[in-house]
Amino acid sequence: MSAAQSIPPNPPAKKSWGEAAKAYLDRRAIIMLFLGFVAGIPILLIFSSLSLWLREAGIDRSVVTMFSWAALGYSFKFIWAPLVDAVPLPILTRLLGRRRSWILVAQLLIISSICLMASVNPTNEGSLVYMAIGAVLLGFSSATQDIVIDAYRIELAPPSLQSVLSAMYTAGYRLGMIVAGAGALYLADYFGSTEALYSYEAWRNTYWIMAGVMGIGVMTTLVIHEPISSQVRIERKTSDYARLVLVFAISVVGFVLVFANVGPLLPETDSVLFDFLIETVRMVLSLIAAIAVGYALVKANLVEQQVAKTTWIEPIADFFRRYGKKALLLLALIGLYRISDIVAGIISNVFYQDMGFSKTDIANAVKLVGVVMVIAGGFLGGILAQKLRMMQAMMVGAILACVTNLLFVVLTYHPGSLPYMYMAVIFDNLAAGLASAVFIAFLSALTSIRFTAVQYAIFSSLMTLFPKVLGGYSGTIVDNTSYPFFFIFTFAIGLPILLLIYLVDKHIVIGDNDDIYGDDDQGGGDTGGNKLTKVNPNLTDTKEPPRAPE
Repeated sequence: MSAAQSIPPNPPAKKSWGEAAKAYLDRRAIIMLFLGFVAGIPILLIFSSLSLWLREAGIDRSVVTMFSWAALGYSFKFIWAPLVDAVPLPILTRLLGRRRSWILVAQLLIISSICLMASVNPTNEGSLVYMAIGAVLLGFSSATQDIVIDAYRIELAPPSLQSVLSAMYTAGYRLGMIVAGAGALYLADYFGSTEALYSYEAWRNTYWIMAGVMGIGVMTTLVIHEPISSQVRIERKTSDYARLVLVFAISVVGFVLVFANVGPLLPETDSVLFDFLIETVRMVLSLIAAIAVGYALVKANLVEQQVAKTTWIEPIADFFRRYGKKALLLLALIGLYRISDIVAGIISNVFYQDMGFSKTDIANAVKLVGVVMVIAGGFLGGILAQKLRMMQAMMVGAILACVTNLLFVVLTYHPGSLPYMYMAVIFDNLAAGLASAVFIAFLSALTSIRFTAVQYAIFSSLMTLFPKVLGGYSGTIVDNTSYPFFFIFTFAIGLPILLLIYLVDKHIVIGDNDDIYGDDDQGGGDTGGNKLTKVNPNLTDTKEPPRAPE
């Protein structure tokens, strides 16, 4: 690659520290604070809070960690993101706009899912199936909310402000996690459930309150304004949209049937590695079956081929046209960047419990102090992304994310020690917040404004898919080895990421597309002034869109 190609055209001037910090007062950043809050509530009701509920109910640790798979909807949301992007909702889209209407529907589904989970006592025989259904529905509806909020954020402001918006989103997200994490633990304690004396009513009341808190999200959605999108939408007949949804629904049924029936046919082993590989094969076969069903339905003209191609294929083709063969390198980085902290985080609450800490200790350290440090790390990451080149900031985040996992190895030699616990929590969460804010800005820079919801959903789904599948075996890995081995393992799997960042930085230019949004400071209301003021080649329907230099 030539020297000229290694420098993006018209590189933006770096902001001063004061200017970088002042950007957090932008009205669009405040909007993302509130939307981040409601996005952060559901996730812990699937992960840590649910894991503690199930543990208090006497459910085995290996089963508890497998419940994290209920959140795999976050990793497969790219499959239905095209529908969210393309299909208008009757009446609601006309009243609220495309983005706000979908956010509202997702929030109502989240509230229903939480209430469903609250109605299930996991100690009753056969009840775990219903709890799993509620958790999966919560994961699906929460992932749908994320799809639309991510698209809303990218359409709300130009790439130069995305690091700030992502930091504010992360701050709000973590505040939501405080409510659903520490708040849920405090409430469960207050209502009388402990590890020694389990109370279903305490956890039921806790989840009911969490459903009520989501009402804040509904009010937020009704108050904010629809962003002005530069996407050129093709209005289709209602029957076309209905057929698209039908193809998706039938494909999902195919996935479920294959996943349920292939499992008993696969061999059972005592090896964690082989179990993981077998489950991966099961997942891949199910996905292939779903794709095959969808393809057959399209070929059978259940939906017009051009409509299906525009909805599902064109967003992916656009990405590969822009980056060529280098797209695979980008996808590898996206899929592995967060693996170190995601895998370690899935078992974190169970780990703290096994180290002798009470729910109150966990709530104080992890759900309060830890979340504050994540927020601080997010703000620091937003500032670094404005001061450094994107890949330099990515490198800093990746190093910190894997190295801080070694602090948990130290904690295993000091079980029950609050000072060591706080040391590990503070530095680990600071690193996680920084890495997350930088990474969100990175993904936003890769996203074409023509396919906002779909491409970002693909990127964010890929970000969590492999880490979450591997993390589902975290309890089994610990059972067969030890906590020190597990956390050294999570450190080691983060090291190859540094090489990927180096290669991406060396061979790929992450362009700046501020032109498509116009002036950062223009525009009224909550739209952020996202009007087209300049012609951007990425928005034209040319046969060969611009691609990154070789």
